[in-house]
Amino acid sequence: MLKKIALAAVLAAGSSVAMADPDVGCGVGSQVWAGQSGKVPKILAATTNGLFTNQLLGITFGTLGCNGNGKVTAQVVTFTNENSESLARDMAVGQGESLTVLASLLNVKDADKAHFYAVAKSNFANIYSLENQNSLQVLASLQQVMANDAVLKAYV
Repeated sequence: MLKKIALAAVLAAGSSVAMADPDVGCGVGSQVWAGQSGKVPKILAATTNGLFTNQLLGITFGTLGCNGNGKVTAQVVTFTNENSESLARDMAVGQGESLTVLASLLNVKDADKAHFYAVAKSNFANIYSLENQNSLQVLASLQQVMANDAVLKAYV
């Protein structure tokens, strides 16, 4: 069993471009149990990640679903949690105080804020899709939208 997990880790490390599960983080477990849903696969993924303690290497080299260039900011998550309704409303119309604060927390330059607002508005249905049940999922979708935009990818 351990050999199979190690082999899966080696294969996943070389070609991993998937984003890590927001609940269990990046690592071998996230790759081995990718695509599975439910509590058991998440627990197994988290346990595998913990056993192999490979997140440092994944973050350093950008493998195993890890992104070494991402920004760790609890402020964005906290703000999104506490202002979810007003932020959704502001994104839907492409303007508003909550959207302005979010842009500032994401360090979007003043010159790019109007573009950020327009992109958020035009991608509102993707950012707040039915699959996005919590703030982390909403933020992950927003970051994906930003990563696909020529101007906003600099802020992801």
